[in-house]
Amino acid sequence: MEYEPLEHAKEAHEIILHNGEMVRPSVIRARQAVFISPGMLTIVILLAIPCVSLFVVAFLTRGQYGEIQFAFTLDNIKRLLGFGYFGWSADNLVILWRSLVVAFFTTLFCVALSYPLAFFLAARPAKTRILWLTILLIPFWTNLVIRTYAWLLVFDSEMPFAKILSWMGLLEAGTSVYPSQFAVYVGMVSVFLPFVALPVYTAVEKLDWSIVEAAVDLYSSRWRVFRHAILPQTMPGLSVGITLTFIPAMGMFVVPDMLGGARYMLIGNLIQQQFGTSRDWPFGAALSLVLMILTLGALIAAGKSAKKKGKA
Repeated sequence: MEYEPLEHAKEAHEIILHNGEMVRPSVIRARQAVFISPGMLTIVILLAIPCVSLFVVAFLTRGQYGEIQFAFTLDNIKRLLGFGYFGWSADNLVILWRSLVVAFFTTLFCVALSYPLAFFLAARPAKTRILWLTILLIPFWTNLVIRTYAWLLVFDSEMPFAKILSWMGLLEAGTSVYPSQFAVYVGMVSVFLPFVALPVYTAVEKLDWSIVEAAVDLYSSRWRVFRHAILPQTMPGLSVGITLTFIPAMGMFVVPDMLGGARYMLIGNLIQQQFGTSRDWPFGAALSLVLMILTLGALIAAGKSAKKKGKA
């Protein structure tokens, strides 16, 4: 017998056989504590303490000069809901809703583009597939701000794209494509597309094509073939891609700030403003707390959806 569970030991001083060694249960527990302590310490320092601090600061008060005063208040939550010095305003709720909408459609566009891209990569010969994957990953080799500045150049009024839109009557002559909602979505999709395409590609590579062929033999339409033969097999990769895209897209502030301007503020921009120029850390902590709750809700929903699909 290689291993005897600890619960089989009647008393703490009883010696049991564990991995070929006669030891007491207390010694095994001590070793387990030593093994997991580095990971637990990292989680406590880098995750638990910042989260608890954020929660505490969210209910404190901003001083006259931006300092944090340790006076408990619910004003930050009320302000988040729109109740301010001059009555109720829906501005913060609109920003929150806009962030959810932008994250949703960014994820949707990335998913729609990822499947054709994944099948294209999977169909390439083994010799050239690495090259295509490298091209997909090249954007990660540069900073996000630099990539966003590149889109500023592409969308400039003197560049061909803006001139074509102007010639088609979709853009006023002499104006840039940014700041606009279109520019924000293009920038967001370009940032998060690899996060969906790569997990979907790994799932497409492992497709059981006999199931697809059976669906075609049964005269299924292309949509039915995709829905019943391809989508279920690629769902694990798709779930990972959606999670890696939707959650960070909600808190993105660089792309909306540079390509959307002040007219297209998201919750990430609002949080950055509170911790920056406004020096209102308690309100910024309250906004961050809401973003964390939304993120946790998205993770729970994704986990439940994956469990249901796994049972089905």
